[in-house]
Amino acid sequence: MEFVSYQDFSKLDLRVAQILSAKKVEGADKLLVLEIDLGGEKRQIVAGIAEYYSPEELVGTQIVVVANLQPRKIRGVWSQGMLLAADVDGRPVLLRPDKPVPPGSKVL
Repeated sequence: MEFVSYQDFSKLDLRVAQILSAKKVEGADKLLVLEIDLGGEKRQIVAGIAEYYSPEELVGTQIVVVANLQPRKIRGVWSQGMLLAADVDGRPVLLRPDKPVPPGSKVL
């Protein structure tokens, strides 16, 4: 494990987001496009979780995202953030608040 300084870690803007919609990326088995609410700001993120989560089960749930990640195109679709998940035996398990919080809430 490589350590990072607190100063480097503090550059990350971790926020709670509400998933508004989810759909598969055409031609990609592993990718979903999620439309999220970050507290009045809507964005889309692309996540490699389609083998483990259906779009229907994600809508309405809250997740933790890196909100200040530089946007990039993935399979021709813009991703404006990254969701956080634990790796459990190669399977992603989404990180979620233990009770509902307002979208856009900062993770401390």
